[in-house]
Amino acid sequence: MADISAPCPVPESLVVVLDPAAGIGTERDREMNITDSVEGEGLLESSMRLKPHEAQNYRKKALWVSWISIVVTLILAVAAFTVSFMRHSASAFGFAFDATLDVLTSVIVLWRYSNAAAVHSAHREYIACVILGVIFILSSMCILGKAIHDLSTKLLPEVDDFLFSVSIVSGILCIILAIVKFMLGRVLTSRALITDGFNSLVGGIMGFSILISAEVFRNEPTVWFLDGTIGVLIGLIILAYGIKLLIDMVPRVRQTRNYERFE
Repeated sequence: MADISAPCPVPESLVVVLDPAAGIGTERDREMNITDSVEGEGLLESSMRLKPHEAQNYRKKALWVSWISIVVTLILAVAAFTVSFMRHSASAFGFAFDATLDVLTSVIVLWRYSNAAAVHSAHREYIACVILGVIFILSSMCILGKAIHDLSTKLLPEVDDFLFSVSIVSGILCIILAIVKFMLGRVLTSRALITDGFNSLVGGIMGFSILISAEVFRNEPTVWFLDGTIGVLIGLIILAYGIKLLIDMVPRVRQTRNYERFE
């Protein structure tokens, strides 16, 4: 019988210790290298993850969601603008403007995925994001201007059942749209779709904020400034996101401008 206590004939210098953490790190490095190489060819990471028929299927879903979003948010924008002017609500105006912004972002997403051959085009994706960034910044200026004006003039919001109905419906619909857009954006690795989803999420939050600020004002009239303050906060969030988009995407547009064969 062999002596299991006998020394190992292999020199210690040749023994390799397997470190699970090192394996994980290597795998992550490999994934990052794949992503960099794919983007270097003018393609998104989704080109490595999805089969052609899967990519086209998700592209069609993105188009359908964008059309539904345009119709829904356009109706919500009209209702919110009506509430804003009738009830002097800064947050309702902010939501109405955000809903209008949602319509524009969905139109950009429609353009982004209108070309079946460009479903993985990084250049087209980055151009869409730059346009979205500019729209975000311009819209935030309008929202901030209206909210600051209402705060400076101490404009008191009017509260009624119509305001509550619009805010609840708006909040629910926008959050549902945001979830669907986030899911599609993650599958297609689309920053434009995720940005569109972020805007819908902001719209949902603003819809419920109208409800909260109106209820607080009804019970505590001294807190009249809550409505305008929420409008300022939302405007700043949209402004920051728009600036971040431009900072991230303008250099990438320049890097991928030679890869316009998918246009």
